Amino acid sequence: MTVRHFLDGGGDVAARILTHDWAASPLGPIDNWPSPLKIAVSMLINSRFPKCLVWGPELTTIYNDAFRPILGAKPEALGRSFRDIWSEAWSEIGPIAERAFAGEATFIENFPLTVERNGYPEEAWFTFCYSPVRDESGAVVGIIDTVMETTQTVQAQKNARMVNAELAHRIKNTLAVISAIVNQSFRSASSLDEAHDTLSSRIDALGQAHAILTQSSWSVAPIRAVIEGALSPHRNDLGRIAIKGPPIELSAKQSLSLALGINELATNAVKYGALSVPGGAIAIGWTLGAPDSEELFRLTWTEKGGPLVAKPKRSGFGSRLIERALAEAFSGDTTVDYAPDGVRFELVTKMIHLRAEEPAASAA
Repeated sequence: MTVRHFLDGGGDVAARILTHDWAASPLGPIDNWPSPLKIAVSMLINSRFPKCLVWGPELTTIYNDAFRPILGAKPEALGRSFRDIWSEAWSEIGPIAERAFAGEATFIENFPLTVERNGYPEEAWFTFCYSPVRDESGAVVGIIDTVMETTQTVQAQKNARMVNAELAHRIKNTLAVISAIVNQSFRSASSLDEAHDTLSSRIDALGQAHAILTQSSWSVAPIRAVIEGALSPHRNDLGRIAIKGPPIELSAKQSLSLALGINELATNAVKYGALSVPGGAIAIGWTLGAPDSEELFRLTWTEKGGPLVAKPKRSGFGSRLIERALAEAFSGDTTVDYAPDGVRFELVTKMIHLRAEEPAASAA
C-alpha cells in the first residue's frame, strides 16, 4: 500500500497528514510507518463517525474530519500527545486510556468532563469507546477513541426534568388555589346561582393569567396583559375602564394574584359599584420607581360615577383576596377606601420586590 493510497478518501485531514512533518514526531517519516498504523489511519479517516487514533507510548494523535468539531478552538492536535491535548481532563480519561493500552476496551455513555477548547472551562458530556489496536503479533500498539459528544442531549434531558418538576410544582399550586377558590365561592355565596357565577368568573381570570404566563414559559408576564386578561369576563364594560401605566413584568405568583384581585374588584364594581350604573367609570393606573431599587411601585383602582358607597358589613373571600393575598404576593401593602363617591384600591411595594424569584421546584 502506498502513502497516497492508504490516505485515499480521507478528506481534509488526509491532506493535513500528507503535509505534516512526521519526521519530527515519534511516528517518524510517513513512508516508514508500519502496516498496522497505515491500516488504522486508513480506517480512521474513511469513517464518518468521530474517531481519534492514539499511537504508541507517546500517545501520538491522528484524528478524522468528524472528530475536528470536538476539539473546538484547541491548537492543532495532529501529531501531538493525546495527554497534552486533553491535559485538563487527563485525570479522568487517562486511566481509561491506560486500560485500553493494557488490552481492555471501555464503553461509557454520557461521561461528564470539564474541557477547555474555546478559551474557558466548560462542562461537556461524551459517549465513547476506547478500544485497543494490535499489530501482527497481537501486541497493543495504539487505541481508537470512537466518540460522540452528547452535551446537548444531556442538557436537554436535564432541562426537561427541571421543566417537568416545575410543571408539577405549578400544577400543585394551581390546584391548591382552585380548591380554595371553589370552597370560598360556595361558602360565601347566598345561592347556588351566585356561587356558580362567582366561581366561573374567578376561574376565567385564573385561566387568562395562566395563558399569559405560558407564553413566557411561566417566568414573567406583562402587567398590562395580566390586567386586561383579568377584565376579559367583563368585556361589555371595557369601554368604561381606563388602563394606564408604563411597561413592567411581574413574576408568576404576582401575575396570578393580581389577576384574581382585579377580577374581584371588577366583579364588585359590576354588582355594587361604578359598573352597576350607566355613568360609572374606572381608572386603573400604576407608576414605577427605578428598577431593583427601594423606590416605590404604586397601583391604583379608582371608581367614579357609581352609586353611593358603603363599607361592606363583613369581609368575604374576595375582600381577603384583594387585601391580603395581593400584599403577600408583592411583599407590600394594600388599602381599600370605601369612599362615598367611589371605591379606591391601592397596592404599594418596593421595586426590588417586583419579579422576585420564586422558590425553585425540587428536581427530585
